Amino acid sequence: MSAHTYKKLEIVGSSATSIEEAINNAVAKAAESVRNIRWVEVMETRCHVEDQKVAYFQVTCKIGFTLD
Repeated sequence: MSAHTYKKLEIVGSSATSIEEAINNAVAKAAESVRNIRWVEVMETRCHVEDQKVAYFQVTCKIGFTLD
């Protein structure tokens, strides 16, 4: 395995369904413009509440990718 140099970017994903889907949405959106994504760190989890119920989930992620 060769040595890699990584860069991290921070992105927030959201979903009305689940935390897992919010993470997947964040990664999918980042993948539209970022190549070589290797990993994701979930830094924060939040929920937006409406009418005393969780309306949607938000996750702040750091996405790591290798540089060309």
